Amino acid sequence: MTEINIYVAGAGDLDYVGTIQKAIKDASAIKGTGIAVRSQEYLADKILEGKSVIAVDANGRWAGFCYIESWGHDRFVANSGLVVDPEFRGAGLAGEIKRRALELSSELFPNAKLFGLTTSLAVMKINSSLGYYPVTFSELTDDEEFWKGCESCPYYDILVRTRKAHCLCTGMLRESAAELGTSRDRDKDAA
Repeated sequence: MTEINIYVAGAGDLDYVGTIQKAIKDASAIKGTGIAVRSQEYLADKILEGKSVIAVDANGRWAGFCYIESWGHDRFVANSGLVVDPEFRGAGLAGEIKRRALELSSELFPNAKLFGLTTSLAVMKINSSLGYYPVTFSELTDDEEFWKGCESCPYYDILVRTRKAHCLCTGMLRESAAELGTSRDRDKDAA
């Protein structure tokens, strides 16, 4: 595989937006992952706000993407839309993109808990390796704008029928960077 650069996306990456949106739609349809589809304008905004991570190979070919959303007055942050071009799968790229998105989330929102919803076993494994753990939906944000984002998911009817208590997705949560720093400090003091 060629060298892949993973970095915070910027205005120079707007040309990839159509490709990224198509990849998200395709991943949702083919794999049935329940990934929420966003408009090209939404994805472009995330890029321009400095709230997305992109992977591009040495030849300038798009390889992967993930964006950051904050909810509930910045108390919760989700790394969403994680997608990797099929030709670049199987080499750990999704994990590296997610790791960089987690770092960016911690820089931008150090006091926010990080969370995600997924039906993908691969994403659950990545999240677990990064310190996320499964939780009930009641531990996630109650921000209605977040839940509106689920409307484009094929499993939305389940979420509605259960009044946001259940879905095919698994909710995962990670403590904030500030909380993790505090617990590391306590561990050091105890040693």
